[in-house]
Amino acid sequence: MRIQLTVTAGLAALGLLTGCQTFPPGAERGPHGTMAYQVAVDASDPGVKVYADGQLKGEAPLTLKIFGDTDGTFHNFGSDQYVIQAVPARTNQHVQTRVFHTGGFFMPEDKIPDRIHFDMNQPQPVYVPVPTYSYPPPVHFYYGPPYYYYGPRFHFGHGWHHHHYHRGHHHHRATVR
Repeated sequence: MRIQLTVTAGLAALGLLTGCQTFPPGAERGPHGTMAYQVAVDASDPGVKVYADGQLKGEAPLTLKIFGDTDGTFHNFGSDQYVIQAVPARTNQHVQTRVFHTGGFFMPEDKIPDRIHFDMNQPQPVYVPVPTYSYPPPVHFYYGPPYYYYGPRFHFGHGWHHHHYHRGHHHHRATVR
């Protein structure tokens, strides 16, 4: 009984640590445990070219498929940002950009929107980058010149040893009477 309770508790703890991903019924599964989200993209003028992460996806209006986490946030596929740009078809209009954070190293994740609208007549908004933690620059310490020892030499361990022999200590003379 005690072993069964221990095994059950261990499996419950393992289930809590590993977590589980729940996909809604009919959801399209994507790479790395993600799922597909359909985002409607439109612009104030038709024919605007839409780019996602630097790749042309088509002309607005269109539906953009974005793979995100099951909680509805952007998934980090190796980049801290997911960028969607709209390039105008006419002159005197401005390139529009939307930047979404994908939850990099201790960074927040943005929710995937249901719809994105680009007003091509508005000036480009200024995005202030989110400050990230970086390691401080290396500090160089000067410890002064190396320490030199000028005292007698010490030898520990086995090796060559020098012995001094003094007269009279090791030689015995025979005395004649």
